[in-house]
Amino acid sequence: MNEFAVNKFRTEKDSLGEVQVPLNAWYGAQTARAMANFPISGRRPDKDFVLAHVRIKLAAAHANCQPGWLSEEKRDAIVAACEKILAGEYRDEFVVDRFQAGAGTSHNMNSNEVIANVANVALGGEKGVYTPVSPNDDVNMGQSTNDTIPTAIRLAVLAKLPRLTAAVHAMAAEFSRLAEREKDTVKSGRTHLQDAVPTTLGQEFAGYAWTLARCASSLDAVRPALCEIGLGGSAAGTGLNTSPDYPARVATELAKLTHEPIRVGQLVAQMQSMNDLARLSGEIRNLALELTRISNDLRLLASGPRTGLGEIQLPPVQPGSSIMPGKVNPVMFEMLNQVCFQVLGQDAAVSYMVQAGQMELNVMMPALGSALFDAMDWLTNAMNAATEKNLKGIVVNRERCAFFIHQSVALATLLNTRIGYNRAAEVAKESEKSGRPVRDIVAERGLMSAADFDVLVLQAAHGVGSGGGAG
Repeated sequence: MNEFAVNKFRTEKDSLGEVQVPLNAWYGAQTARAMANFPISGRRPDKDFVLAHVRIKLAAAHANCQPGWLSEEKRDAIVAACEKILAGEYRDEFVVDRFQAGAGTSHNMNSNEVIANVANVALGGEKGVYTPVSPNDDVNMGQSTNDTIPTAIRLAVLAKLPRLTAAVHAMAAEFSRLAEREKDTVKSGRTHLQDAVPTTLGQEFAGYAWTLARCASSLDAVRPALCEIGLGGSAAGTGLNTSPDYPARVATELAKLTHEPIRVGQLVAQMQSMNDLARLSGEIRNLALELTRISNDLRLLASGPRTGLGEIQLPPVQPGSSIMPGKVNPVMFEMLNQVCFQVLGQDAAVSYMVQAGQMELNVMMPALGSALFDAMDWLTNAMNAATEKNLKGIVVNRERCAFFIHQSVALATLLNTRIGYNRAAEVAKESEKSGRPVRDIVAERGLMSAADFDVLVLQAAHGVGSGGGAG
């Protein structure tokens, strides 16, 4: 190795021996080993997860100082280092791949080393010389990978959850607005993808809005469980090497930092069981299923423009074809479909990893957390994009809706309470055979005027009974 290359690195030691660490790096030996061991996805840790883990280190420094285990000088240096990271500095120093050693030891040490180096330099020391602040003895005091990583995952999803539910509410609100605007736009209902009784476009949109609002409520319902943490359990939930009352003190500090009602859970269980994260993943999956269905409906309603349904038109956001001039595709909801399918895969991965823990620890946490983080971020971004670029600009083709409703043989159903099912079936058969609208056949037979039939259709679309008895 030439002199220039040597000068680019510093030599550190860990329990396995010497390690070459980039000279300018704020991380240390164990992080460098992890980078060499795990060149897997090329993806660095999630931002919310990094910040959550740093908040844990900050809270622990305060909690450990209270009984005198950590000196005020070291506490202040650790706290200052954490605050710099939370403010946006040193973010590029968190470098361990998302797929790494079980439980997340590599990420825990990445945090410990960066914080220790920043603290020591501030105290007049130098990077790679861990004095007076030690990554293990001081930054990691009273902690273990086994309790900090699951806590950081829970804090990270708590940070993401409001953004996800806000996106759900925003889409629901837009559907509600459309529902009010199109409350009197009568159209053919469709069941089994066949013509069915009348409805209104407003009622279809209102159904989407209600369903999404329910999804948001279900997501929020998981929040209390996520606020229960196992920090203070140390390596196996027993609290080994923790100061007196540490779990309660550190939970109080985290509550202040996160503005969440963080509280101590059952320490052993919080490292063994990821049930609350499985519940959250399940609700995200349910949201993805509903969004898939709604996206499919909108793509069908917008199909055409000449040979499909064409009852709505989605705003064009880009050319739809490299070969067919003028073609425009429903790309925003195609994108949302793809994201939802990927989210379903992430939920499957979470499910496998939740049950894959053994004894006192679930070692699958790094990838489990990553799958959840991706699902939440992707859905948030996809829903916001679809709402802003498509939902807010939907144009309704009312003439097309009116055309289809009057072509529908299913309108004969409205006659059931007037003339009975069998006679209504005769009208339906004649309409289907002749191609003439039910409206015209009803008027021709003297059953009711065309105008009265139009009123009956409007009433039926709004769910108002037609009255009368079977004749």
